[in-house]
Amino acid sequence: MSRRRSFIRKSRRYKIIHHEGHEGARRLEFDKLSSIVIGCAVEVHKNLEPGLLESTYEQCLAYELKKSKIPFMLQHHLPVEYKGVKLDCGYRIDLLVDDKIIVELKSVDNILPIHQAQLLTYLKLSGIRIGLLMNFNVKHLKSGIKRMVF
Repeated sequence: MSRRRSFIRKSRRYKIIHHEGHEGARRLEFDKLSSIVIGCAVEVHKNLEPGLLESTYEQCLAYELKKSKIPFMLQHHLPVEYKGVKLDCGYRIDLLVDDKIIVELKSVDNILPIHQAQLLTYLKLSGIRIGLLMNFNVKHLKSGIKRMVF
């Protein structure tokens, strides 16, 4: 018999339903959280449109996430661990959402393989599995979003 329980995580406003299969619950959580993040990004893009600096989109997305009561960190420091020593190599994650999703923002003509490699590097170094690469310099933001799983 499947045991179900639902609860609201502290400091979060979205409901998470846990089933026996913990991986399925985690996927639901990631999917719902990434949907909220994408919705916030679409709202920013709808109001600002393409052509602005990446930092502008970053601040506006942070505003939308805060308004949605989604925990996040801007320009999160990401050290490299080498032989047990943490080194500051200058890596900064644009947005770390709820310690679960890395959001890398761009405002470029085209997403290049180097941009994808950058996000994959952040996923690998942080141990976080889900990343969103968002290019705001497109006509429709949906076409500028790439979801990556490590």
